[in-house]
Amino acid sequence: MNHGTALLWKRRALSSLSATRRGLPKEKMSENGVSSRAKVLTIDTMNPTVKKVEYAVRGPIVQRALELERELSQGMKKPFVEVIKANIGDAHAMGQQPITFFRQVLALCSYPELLNDTTFPEDAKSRARRILQSCGGYSMGSYSASQGIESVRQDVARYIERRDDGVPCDPDDIYLTTGASDGIVTVLKLLVCGEGAARTGVMISIPQYPLYSAALAELSAVQINYYLNEETCWSMDISELQRALDEARRHCNPRALCIINPGNPTGQVQSRQCIEDVIRFAAKERLFLMADEVYQDNVYADSCKFHSFKKVLFDMGPEYSNTVELVSFHSTSKCYMGECGFRGGYMEIINMDDEVKAQLTKLVSVRLCPPVPGQALMDLVVNPPQTGEPSYDKFIKERTATLSALAEKATLTEQVLNTVQGISCNPVQGAMYSFPRITIPEKAIKEATDNGQQPDMFYCMKLLEETGICLVPGSGFGQKDGTYHFRMTILPPKDKLTILLNKVKEFHQKFTQQYS
Repeated sequence: MNHGTALLWKRRALSSLSATRRGLPKEKMSENGVSSRAKVLTIDTMNPTVKKVEYAVRGPIVQRALELERELSQGMKKPFVEVIKANIGDAHAMGQQPITFFRQVLALCSYPELLNDTTFPEDAKSRARRILQSCGGYSMGSYSASQGIESVRQDVARYIERRDDGVPCDPDDIYLTTGASDGIVTVLKLLVCGEGAARTGVMISIPQYPLYSAALAELSAVQINYYLNEETCWSMDISELQRALDEARRHCNPRALCIINPGNPTGQVQSRQCIEDVIRFAAKERLFLMADEVYQDNVYADSCKFHSFKKVLFDMGPEYSNTVELVSFHSTSKCYMGECGFRGGYMEIINMDDEVKAQLTKLVSVRLCPPVPGQALMDLVVNPPQTGEPSYDKFIKERTATLSALAEKATLTEQVLNTVQGISCNPVQGAMYSFPRITIPEKAIKEATDNGQQPDMFYCMKLLEETGICLVPGSGFGQKDGTYHFRMTILPPKDKLTILLNKVKEFHQKFTQQYS
């Protein structure tokens, strides 16, 4: 058989194989008889880890809330006139006003011709010029260094030193990020490796912020749950950490411990003693520490104070400060700023292996750089107006008013919810949320189960349909079996928050009677 004949037979043989056996998409016949090739990417052929990702904060209940908003806008009659989305910590969407100085400087940076406008204060112009001088072509539209603008990293380092009473901070250990979330996911990518029993395990609190469970699912890491103690205001117990770690070591390789302080969704603030105990535990068990500290300015309870993990680590002496690997995260999205949309943040790395640090720098380089306006905003957060500057008094007034209002609303939320039989709410010591426990009648639990829903999802969906209030069920954050919760932000203006709380109170009473 000559070469040409052999090729002919090969083509005939291939054509006789099904498309599926040859790894090609099957052809489908349309209604008009014209064949159309099936999709290359389908739900069956996509990355399976993506299908495991869940993010309750923007999950099904939020999608329904958006549908209800559209229906209201189309004139459909509902038992309410607006949807109140209290599911997410989006301060400005809830009516919190931006800090004037921050927006002035960002306006000047975005449109430098405004530097000639006499209505802008001189300290705002000075900050804008300094930021623009660090930008290529004197423009925020240019790329920055992958690790972030050097002058901004220097200002972040000085801020950390002031916050931590002089503990040194090297700007080279600062990485500017696209919000804190970007930094968290990047560090998890460095940590996760192995297969089977050697697969990386990461300890996260339950309840937890769903970013962590979603990222671990996407990375095929093992999620190790440790439970916060609701009976003692969501405190952390070292014996519970030990229990979770010992059980996990039977089927994976635990390598990291994640802490959220102040807590999301639970609003607790960790004591200094607790942080010391956690650091000792991490040192003893050789765990990489990840400290999510994005709510560090949001502390309301008089008995509580924010302590950074880095400050406590260095106060404990060289035995710990020279050995424990720590990365901490901060953001422009929370605190008194609430500038979620600018996606500004940073992470500081402590005691990271030099070769791993080089790999981290390589990894962030792939994404070119964080958004430059977010970097500029981060610079203003860590280097705000100083005493004697024209913008100082107004800045302090706005900052104080925002934090005072949040503290007042934290107390209001706890007090109102605790007047409702069947709802119990711990003090909101910090952050921006309450996470009350709700009692759900057995009939409602059965109806939810029959409908394939978690009982607290069933509860929150009913609440949304009847009142227009969008909350997130506790099952989206994790909770002990047999308990049910919801997360609610304290961000709405006080008058709207009062209405919201009263509606929740009325709904819960009605819901309980209906299913009793």
